[in-house]
Amino acid sequence: MIASHLLAYFFTELNHDQAQKLSVHIPIVPLLPSPTRSIVPVSPIPTAHLLPPRAPQVDKYLYHMRLSEDTLQEVSERFRKEMEKGLGADTNPTASVKMLPSFVRSTPDGTEDGDFLALDLGGTNFRVLRVKVSDNGLQKVEMESQIYEIHEDLMRGSGMQLFDHIAECLANFMEKLKIKDKKLPLGFTFSFPCHQTKLDESILVNWTKGFKCSSVEGKDVVSLLRKAIKKRGDFDIDIVAVVNDTVGTMMSCGYDDQNCEVGLIVGTGTNACYMEEMRHIDLVEGDEGRMCINMEWGAFGDDGVLNDIRTEFDHEIDMGSLNPGKQL
Repeated sequence: MIASHLLAYFFTELNHDQAQKLSVHIPIVPLLPSPTRSIVPVSPIPTAHLLPPRAPQVDKYLYHMRLSEDTLQEVSERFRKEMEKGLGADTNPTASVKMLPSFVRSTPDGTEDGDFLALDLGGTNFRVLRVKVSDNGLQKVEMESQIYEIHEDLMRGSGMQLFDHIAECLANFMEKLKIKDKKLPLGFTFSFPCHQTKLDESILVNWTKGFKCSSVEGKDVVSLLRKAIKKRGDFDIDIVAVVNDTVGTMMSCGYDDQNCEVGLIVGTGTNACYMEEMRHIDLVEGDEGRMCINMEWGAFGDDGVLNDIRTEFDHEIDMGSLNPGKQL
């Protein structure tokens, strides 16, 4: 919703003369790593052709989505307070921004190596990957991946059906690469709000992004995946870590740039993580060092702190969602 306000503000401030001066240069990059990855320049096009004069009725709707600088500063202050509430042991239960500890205590230093599997679940598609990392002074990374679809009946069916499907796709991927006889370490990216108690244990708090699988909320998703794999009996893996996609993003980018300490996702949902000082985190024991915090900022406003800037469109979309009042 905040993003729509910012875009509306930009377009309502942009006058016709400014539009004539604008041009575009669009990098087109495939989503997945590819030896044919390239950047394709697009000839500049005056956006005056793309932005015809607006009808008064359009301005009428955009007006309510504009936020003043003072309002944006106020929203920023509300957000900071929610972050502080989320980090406090006593205030966390009532915080909308949960600031969940990830138990990831450091970022990559570039010396990592090995052969790994990864699962990335966070939307209507999920990926299975094999990643080879070599520390030979060149920080070489080789990656093979396959995207699998999750149909709506699986998104709203039972948890057992979902994890059986994930295990089947993992088996299919390993069969294609002829590695079912290897016991490789696996990292599980599970991009939903979870209460994490250790690096390989993560309890789903609630589903988002259109998922509504039964018998998963309140359960450890790593245990559910292990059970589905064991039930098959045709391969074995070592699930060493479960992380949110923001954490995975930060860690993968941090491998190339050790200054990276923030992960940001804008996709089916939006979220961020960052490295926080342990002395500021009341949710886990210890004051030394740092830990990555999964903010779960998509829930900002669930407690009503943004009601004064929500529009009729926000309410209409919310009422048609699977979880009204959540993740607006």
